[in-house]
Amino acid sequence: MPDDCLFCKIVNHELPSDMLYEDGDYVVFRDIHPKAPVHLLIVPKTHIRSVNDIQPAHTELVGGLFTLAAKMAQKEGINKSGYKLLFNVEKGGGQEIFHLHLHLFGGWKK
Repeated sequence: MPDDCLFCKIVNHELPSDMLYEDGDYVVFRDIHPKAPVHLLIVPKTHIRSVNDIQPAHTELVGGLFTLAAKMAQKEGINKSGYKLLFNVEKGGGQEIFHLHLHLFGGWKK
C-alpha cells in the first residue's frame, strides 16, 4: 500500500467517508463529488493501482466488483431503472486516484 493512497486510507478508516458497505474484500462509499444522484465507489481493499495492473490472481476479486455493484444498485433502488458502471484507466482515461475502483452511477429521472 502506498503511503499516499487516498482509498487505502479510507479502507483503513484513517479518513472519513460515507461508507455504505464493507466486508473482508471491499468497501463501498458515496463519491464526494457526485456526477449523478447516486454515485458510489466500489473499491477492493487490496491495492491494485489500475486496470492495467490487474493480474490473473486478481480475477475473482475483480469479478466480485460487478457482483457487488449489482447488490448496491438494488440496495439504492436503481437496479430496475438502470445504472452505469465505469472504470477510468490512467490519467488519459480520467483516473485521478490510482487505486482500482468501479464507479456506479444512477438515479436519473426519466
